[in-house]
This record gives sequence, structure tokens and C-alpha cells, in this order.
Amino acid sequence: MSSDGDDFDVLVFGSCIVDFISYVPRLPKVGETLHGTRFATGNGGKGANQCVAAARLGSRTAFFGKLGDDPWGAAYRTALAAEGVNVEQVDLLPGESTGIAQINVADNGDNQIVIVTGANKRLAPVDAFRRPELFVRARVLVCQLETPIDGTIAAMQSFRGISILNAAPADTNLPRVILSLPSIFCVNETEAALIAGMPSVADVQQAKVATRKLQTMGCKTVIVTLGEKGAVFARALDDNGDGQVYHVKPLKVDKVVDTTGAGDAFIGALAHCLANYPDAKLGNCIAAANRVAAWSVQIPGTQSSFPRADEIELPADLATLQDQWGCV
Repeated sequence: MSSDGDDFDVLVFGSCIVDFISYVPRLPKVGETLHGTRFATGNGGKGANQCVAAARLGSRTAFFGKLGDDPWGAAYRTALAAEGVNVEQVDLLPGESTGIAQINVADNGDNQIVIVTGANKRLAPVDAFRRPELFVRARVLVCQLETPIDGTIAAMQSFRGISILNAAPADTNLPRVILSLPSIFCVNETEAALIAGMPSVADVQQAKVATRKLQTMGCKTVIVTLGEKGAVFARALDDNGDGQVYHVKPLKVDKVVDTTGAGDAFIGALAHCLANYPDAKLGNCIAAANRVAAWSVQIPGTQSSFPRADEIELPADLATLQDQWGCV
């Protein structure tokens, strides 16, 4: 783990959103009203989710984000601090509402999400320059696309360690700089298809094609997550890459309850592994992150589904996960 002082394992520059979750037998069709079975609120936003996921596994984390100066925002900042996250760079903004997400979760685990970003739209380039020493000394930076892109670009340009961009929500016209800046560009199958200009990415072979397309567009190392099909990755050719695309096997679970936070659990776990197992192979880190994501889908909620270090066993050096991945 990291040493005392301002050395953090994982910095996250991104979104805080309060989730309003409706549980329904199935997802509604356009114009349809359904009776739900349960309602819950929870803390979400891809940035904060990923930060909490890493913190629960034992990483020293710091979060850069914006909340509204309202009861939701104050409670969220307190909750992040209770998770062990450094919240010195989390601001409560007068006149802004805290970001919210309306989430429908079906009995089979499928979900729909609508986001109103609120205060998140105020996360700006200047925020990346407020604590420059953190960007020099931290090990891993994690960013997403739920906050203004100019701030995300500034954060990655300021960082000296390993940077991960989870390019979600995806866009068909992302600037080339946002593709080429991060050390690792990570998307799910839907996002990969949209950004790469493919009709769909439905299996490992299509994910391999998407991975190559994303690299020709300027991305370095690319990871495409495939849910129950695992993940595909290729390392940057200028970063000891061998030109191969690899498939990481999924971890089977008995029952999928809620997939809402699985992608964020994966990213947070990946950041944790990269920061705390610096000699581990990328495929082993992805396999470990798959384990954390698989744990999360068996529990309802978002951050509430993320495991703590004493709840999930990650191998001491990750080397035993070598058999979980290979060339495709």
C-alpha cells in the first residue's frame, strides 16, 4: 500500500450522483407504466463508484468532484469520507443541485439509467491544477465521461502515472486527444461498438475487431468488457505490447441480481490492482477485477454491492490468475 502523506494509490476525477432505484419485474417499453416492487436510494456516479470500489479493496484514494449545496450533497460527502476516501477536493456548490440518476432494475438484473448531472458539470480544468503534487505522486488516475471533457483532458494531461479512462457515457465524436491520452482506454461492448463505428460487439471475436479499431483511432492499451463473456484486451505497442489480443475468461455466478454497478466495480478493482501489484501482468489484474465485478452482480445496489478486502480473496501476487486468460 502507499506510504504516509499525500501519496495515494488511486485518484479519481469524476462524477458524484445520487441514485433513485426502482425495482421492476421487467424494463418498461416506450410509453408504458409498470408497477414496481421496491424503491431505494443510494450513492452513485461512475467516478465516486469507482473510487469507493478501490477504497473498499484497500487502496488509499482521493476524489475530485462536485456536489450540490443541498442535503443530498452534504450526505454524500460524509459517506465518501466514511469509506476512507480523501474528500478535500470534493466541493459543495451553492446554487447547484447534486447530480441524480433514475435507475430501473429488472428481475433478471437488466437496467436502464437516466442521468441529470447537476453540479458535476462544474468540474473544470482548474480543479486538476489545485493539487498538482497529487497528480505527480499518485500511482493511478481514473476518469470517465460523466463530467465536462475539458476537465477530464486536463486531469490526464497533468498526471504522471497510469491513467485509466472509462469512456462512458460513450460518444461517436470523441476528440482524438481523449483517445490517445490515457494509458488504458476501457469500455464495455456497447460503448466499444459506438466509438469504433461498429453495428454491435456481441462476442469475443467482434470485441477483438473493436479493440484493433480503437487502437488505430489512437488508443494505447484497450480493454473491452463483455459482461458474462469476460473481457478482451490488447496492450499498447509502445508499452511492451506484443501485438496480440487476449481474452480474459468470465467468472460464473449462480444468480445475477443487479448489474448496475458491475462496470464500476471492475474499474475500481482494476485501478486497485494496478496500483498495489505493480509487477502483475495486465491480464492477471483484469482477471482479478472480473472477480470483483462478479461478486457485485450478486448483491442489489451500486456501491452497496462492492466487496471489502476481507470479503473477497484476491491472490497475494495475482500470478495464480495466469490461467484465466490467453490469446484470441
